[in-house]
Amino acid sequence: MNRRQFLGALPAAFALAPRPAGAAAGEVSVFLNEPIGDISPYVHGHFIEHLGGVIYDGVWVGEGSKIPNVRGVRKALVDAMKPLGRTVMRWPGGCFADSYDWRDGVGPASQRPRKPNFWFDSAKLRKVPLTHPSRNDTNHFGTNEFIRFCRLIECEPYIAANVRSLTAKDFYDWIDYCNAPAGSSTLADRRAAAGDADPYNVRFWGVGNESWGCGGNMTAGEYSVEYRKFTAWVPRYGDQYSFIASGPNSHDFKWTREFFARMTEKGPRQLSRVWGWALHYYCGTTGKSSTDFTANDAYQLLASANRMDNLIRQNWHIMSEYDPNHSVKFAIDEWGAWHPDANALAPHHLFGSPQTMRDALVAGLTLDTFQRHADKVAMANVAQLVNCIQTLFLAHEDQFCVTPTYHVFAMYKDHQNARAVRAEFMAPLVDYQHQDKPASVARLAGSASLAGRTLTLTAVNTSLTEPLPAVVHLHGGAAKEARGESLAAADIHVHNNFQQPNAVKPQPLTVDASAGGALRVTLPPMSVVKLQAILM
Repeated sequence: MNRRQFLGALPAAFALAPRPAGAAAGEVSVFLNEPIGDISPYVHGHFIEHLGGVIYDGVWVGEGSKIPNVRGVRKALVDAMKPLGRTVMRWPGGCFADSYDWRDGVGPASQRPRKPNFWFDSAKLRKVPLTHPSRNDTNHFGTNEFIRFCRLIECEPYIAANVRSLTAKDFYDWIDYCNAPAGSSTLADRRAAAGDADPYNVRFWGVGNESWGCGGNMTAGEYSVEYRKFTAWVPRYGDQYSFIASGPNSHDFKWTREFFARMTEKGPRQLSRVWGWALHYYCGTTGKSSTDFTANDAYQLLASANRMDNLIRQNWHIMSEYDPNHSVKFAIDEWGAWHPDANALAPHHLFGSPQTMRDALVAGLTLDTFQRHADKVAMANVAQLVNCIQTLFLAHEDQFCVTPTYHVFAMYKDHQNARAVRAEFMAPLVDYQHQDKPASVARLAGSASLAGRTLTLTAVNTSLTEPLPAVVHLHGGAAKEARGESLAAADIHVHNNFQQPNAVKPQPLTVDASAGGALRVTLPPMSVVKLQAILM
C-alpha cells in the first residue's frame, strides 16, 4: 500500500475506531470541510420479487379487490412509501428474474398465461394449491403494473433481465417495449395500446442476477461473455442506460477479479458498459429464530452486519486494478438479515419472519456503512420490501403494518442527496461470547452528511443494556440549534405486528447544542438515532 492508498483508507478506518477501554462515553468528530461524496437516494433502494407473498398479497391486491388499492396496488403500501423519498425499486428478481419472460406479463390480464414460478417447488409451497399465484404465476403483475407502482411511490424503476433462459434479443425487445416512443415501433404501440403512450424511460437494467448461482451457474469468465453480448448494442432512443453486472456472493473476491480481468481483455473501454457492480451480502441469522435469540446471538449478528464495510473495501481494491478511475460503482442490490422462515401470516409466504429491534440495528449499521462509502456505493437495495427477509412491511389480506426496519429508512431519508462528510465514532467495544470464545463488536458507529447548513448525523448504539452519553465535536463549524430522534425498545426482541403495529416507533431525543461547537446527547441502549443541527 502506498502513501496515497494509506491516507485514503484512514477515513473509514477511523469511522469505526474503538475508544480505549477506560473511556466513559462516546465521542464523535465530524469534519465539516472533508467531503466524501454525495449520498445517492438510490442507496436507500428497495427490491420486490415474485416470491411468496411479496407481490401477490403484498404489493398487488388486484383492481377488483375490496382491500383499498390504487389500480390494483395496495393503497396502504403506496401511502407508507412516500415518506421514504424518491429512491429506486428493483424487480422482478432475484432468482425469479432468470426464469421470467417479460412478454407473459404484458397485454390484457385475462389473456396472460399462467406459468410455474421459479419458487414453485419450494418445500413450504408444496402444501399450497397449484392454482395459487405463488406457485403458478398469473402474470397479473407485469411490466405495466410495475411501472405503475413505481410512479405511484415516485421511485425509479430498476429491471433485472433474464440472462439464463432468454437471449440478448429478448432483452433488446424489453427495452424497446419500455422506452420507445409510441408510433416508432410495434412494441411501443403495444405498450400504448395498454394505456401507456408515454415511454417508461427505464434507466437501470440488471444484466442477469446471481449468475454464479440460480442465474446460470456460470463462471465469472462465462458471465463476462454474456454480459458483453447483452450490452454490445441496445435500442437507446436518446436514453442513457445504467447497466448493472451480477457481482459476487459475499466474500467471493475471485468472481470480482475474474470478471473485471475478462471484461478488460479487449481494452479498458469495455468497462464503460458497466455502471454498477452488484455485490450481494446477507449477514444471515443467529439464534433459533428472528425472535428467539440470546444477547450473544444479537451481538454476533451485528458483527456480521459490520462485515459489509470490509467487503466494500476489498472489492473496491480489486476493481481499482482494472478500473483505476473507478468508473464502476457498487450497486449492492441485495442485502439484509435472513432468519429462518417463521412467517405465519399465510401459508404461501416464503422467507418471512417478524422483524425485531435487532433487525433495525442491522439496517442502521448497514445504511451508515453505505453512506460512509458514498464515493463508492451508487445504489443499494434491501431485500425485500414486503413479507420477505429484512422486510419493511408486513401485509396479508386487509392487514398491514410497518416494521422497525421501515422506521430506520424513514429516519435516514434526510441523508439522501446530501454530501457525506468524514466522521470518527469512538467508544468502548461491546464484549460478548461467540462459540464459547471472547468476541467484541463496535459499540458506536454511524455517518454524517451536509445539505446546505443542515448537518444530519445517524448512529447506532449496539449495547443492549447501557445508554451511551456522547459528545459530537463539530470541526469547521458550530451549531445554533439541534434536534434528535431515536428508535429503541425496552427489549431487543420487541417487534411490530398487526395487533401491535406501533410497538417500535421513533421517539424525540434531547440534544444539547448550547456549546455551539459540540453537541451532547445520550443514545439509549440498542438504539438507532438521528441528530440534525442547523449550523451558524
